[in-house]
Amino acid sequence: MTVAFYMNLVLTFASYWTSLKLIPSFSENFLLGNLFGRDLNKISKKKVPEALGVITGATFLVSMFCFIPFPFMSFSNDGGNHFNFDDREFIQYLSALLSICCMVFLGFTDDVLNLKWRYKLALPTVASLPLLLVYYTNIANTTVIVPRPMTAFLGKELDLGVLYYIYMGMLAVFCTNAINILAGINGLEVGQSVVICGSIIVHNYLELSGPNAAYHRFSLYFMMPFMGSSLALLRYNWYPSRVFVGDTFCYFAGMTFAVVGILGHFSKTMLLFFLPQIANFVYSCPQLFRFVPCPRHRLPKFHAETDLLGMSYSRFKSSDISWLGNFIIKFLEFFRVLDVRRGVGEDGLYTECNNMTLINLILLVIGPTHEARLTTILIIFQVLTSILGLFIRYYVSSLFFDDAPSLASLTPVL
Repeated sequence: MTVAFYMNLVLTFASYWTSLKLIPSFSENFLLGNLFGRDLNKISKKKVPEALGVITGATFLVSMFCFIPFPFMSFSNDGGNHFNFDDREFIQYLSALLSICCMVFLGFTDDVLNLKWRYKLALPTVASLPLLLVYYTNIANTTVIVPRPMTAFLGKELDLGVLYYIYMGMLAVFCTNAINILAGINGLEVGQSVVICGSIIVHNYLELSGPNAAYHRFSLYFMMPFMGSSLALLRYNWYPSRVFVGDTFCYFAGMTFAVVGILGHFSKTMLLFFLPQIANFVYSCPQLFRFVPCPRHRLPKFHAETDLLGMSYSRFKSSDISWLGNFIIKFLEFFRVLDVRRGVGEDGLYTECNNMTLINLILLVIGPTHEARLTTILIIFQVLTSILGLFIRYYVSSLFFDDAPSLASLTPVL
């Protein structure tokens, strides 16, 4: 184990402890600054401090700033030390911090100004520009390995050129917004991020003896302090939530994952850890792209008399839906993944269907349930899909790619 790893571990605990102390200390300041919300899934409508994800982001960034010298420092047997300086690695490190810092700032701006969705899509693109430019100047590798069934048509490797940069930019947009749209109940945003972070740490650790060990060590140095600061936030955001994380944390977490996935050269593997978020996005597409009416908030409905959460519904006139929207509704209804109520309203001209989110889909399957139990189910689902992702990466991928390592071939070291 290297000195850099030990120092990163120390900063991980420091990030956890600092966040744990600062979050309650600054909560009152956020209330005084009118940065608060009300928990719609509780009987009590007291003010809850909002956007506390900015504290987590700040402690993470300070930890990473303090860590800057250690990956580039070598210690000799006589007790001396010197810098083993690599310009390219140093620039990549700084560009990663710059992109994350930009996303924390832009996320906090969104929490304060309540930006529209079209701006939410543009923000990650702007924040990822330093990352993409450094990738172009330092790495510029746009070649991907072609799966075996397609090698006869495309060869073993395929150079995507500019399409690869478009893919990386879209990856940054997806990671930030995927966490943001799978949200709305206490502990879910931070909980899913902690599980994804843990999955990436396991993957990085397993790859430390492989040919790309340096890339995975780079990722590990970012993920461990992120885990520390996020666990502290989770303590305050878990049911019953004492603080709200805001869009700041969702953007911060998503950009951090995008950064390590791109610069760590495992973006495809990272998407395997986003399977619930991908499922939620696909299921939400009819509403996100306005084929089916989409309300501003798609939170589950709180039943005060039972203290349980049930499905929330979108109501619209049947005549206002296009033929494509009607087809989508009937298709999902046929496979029993959408609850549709027709002929509602006094004149019977309205149709209702549950809002298309993974949260509502889970409620469709299990029925009304308590908020804490619902969050726990979703976190367990995230863990199970992460295990599935690791299984696909180390066992199934070898059936499609010639050089894919198996778990048995790896001997983890630090």
